[in-house]
Amino acid sequence: MRRIILILFLAAAANAQAPLRSCESLASFSMANTTIESAVAESGVCRVTASVTHPPAGDRIRMWIGLPMTGWNGRFEGVGGGGFSGGNPNGIVAPVRQGYVAGSTDTGHEGGSGSFALDATGHLNWMLIRDNAYLGIHEMTVTGKALVQAFYGRAPEHSYFNGCSTGGRQGLSEAQRYPADYDGILSGAPAINFTKLHIEQMWGNLVMKQLNDFVPRCKFVAASVAAVNACDGADGVTDGVIENPQACNYDPKQLVGTSTECGDFTAADAEVIRKIWQGPRRQDGSFLWYGLQRGADFMGLSSPGQPNPITMEWWRFFLTQNPQWDWKALTSELYEQYWEQSVEEFSAVIATDNPDLTAFRDRGGKIVLWHGWWDQLIYPEGTIDYYQRVQKQLGESTAKFARLFMAPGVSHCAGGPGPQPDRPFDAVVRWVEQGQAPDVLNAVRRDAGGKVVRTRPLCQFPLVAKYKGTGSTDEAGSFVCAER
Repeated sequence: MRRIILILFLAAAANAQAPLRSCESLASFSMANTTIESAVAESGVCRVTASVTHPPAGDRIRMWIGLPMTGWNGRFEGVGGGGFSGGNPNGIVAPVRQGYVAGSTDTGHEGGSGSFALDATGHLNWMLIRDNAYLGIHEMTVTGKALVQAFYGRAPEHSYFNGCSTGGRQGLSEAQRYPADYDGILSGAPAINFTKLHIEQMWGNLVMKQLNDFVPRCKFVAASVAAVNACDGADGVTDGVIENPQACNYDPKQLVGTSTECGDFTAADAEVIRKIWQGPRRQDGSFLWYGLQRGADFMGLSSPGQPNPITMEWWRFFLTQNPQWDWKALTSELYEQYWEQSVEEFSAVIATDNPDLTAFRDRGGKIVLWHGWWDQLIYPEGTIDYYQRVQKQLGESTAKFARLFMAPGVSHCAGGPGPQPDRPFDAVVRWVEQGQAPDVLNAVRRDAGGKVVRTRPLCQFPLVAKYKGTGSTDEAGSFVCAER
């Protein structure tokens, strides 16, 4: 009898996951201000392309929803984008393969250019800016869940958001603006301080212009190597990675007079590097924002004298509203003025640095934030700054729903010599569904053939991994999370 009951239960559960209608029938699905552009069954997936508008603005947010024809795991996963791109249809492929219904969106414009910020008359297009900043992800989430209900006859059991960089910012935007949209969020290298980071990214080129010293790449590399050599062993292991860059105070003046393949290191070179590591400052020397971490790659500058393309688009299309703006006209005084403009004019719409996550916490939501210490594009201390402000706002309850993990030696979202976060999204799912709050995230380093050659724990901030003194330094079990 028990066996029969079990079989019936499993059969009912399987049927509950199965579609109640054909994929093609979703083409007639109706929602306010929503158009189903196509609904096509392909390779076991119902692929729906839809668009949403906000009359009378005339905008169009396109989205792609993938619904498994069999084996749906009962979950919905929203997928983030990068740069000015809200997302793309390829983003849903991997989650759907894993059994999720998945959604992605262009957040109201095609491609990755920031030119959407200006309308045909050269003025700011605030509707499209809002679509990209926060409305696009929310509309995709609402539409995606409605399609789940229509296709399977029931709502998702749990909904998750997964993003890095702009995707990380999008996840936090959801938690802050629409706390009921998602149960769990993985926010990697989040562009939380969007209105500051693109001004920060211009800092290095401004410094080089001021000092008339556009440092060649090989000298930047030499400075990074020297910093690693000076601070690598502080955690008890020499492995080419600085575990806690905040404790590294290497002075680039020590390189002055040394030879490199692109010339001798000069005092001006050292001053450029010192100021980039220090971060943007006002004319009176007071703090504006954080700098690049010692040991990280300087390639976030793009190349000496050529600012990062995404940063240039922020200045041209958002700040100056002049697509032909030349950054070389920038002065220290103008830099400070543009900093203030960026923060004052755009923070309310696109920054996601509101520390009040009370509503998300109270409905049981969970957030895992992680950031690579050697992020060359979005400097990691900005994420630490935000997390500490959340702690100040919400106190001891913070760790019960939001935890931050720093990844030594990891670049923007991935890459670098440090062990990479390994399946951190699974940690979010376990936290939401099983109540297992992550104390550490697993990290692995693989060789060219994909073989794991090193494992490490990524510790919950502010703890750092320290070698126990025995055991292989390539095994996570030989390390313990401890105070700095």
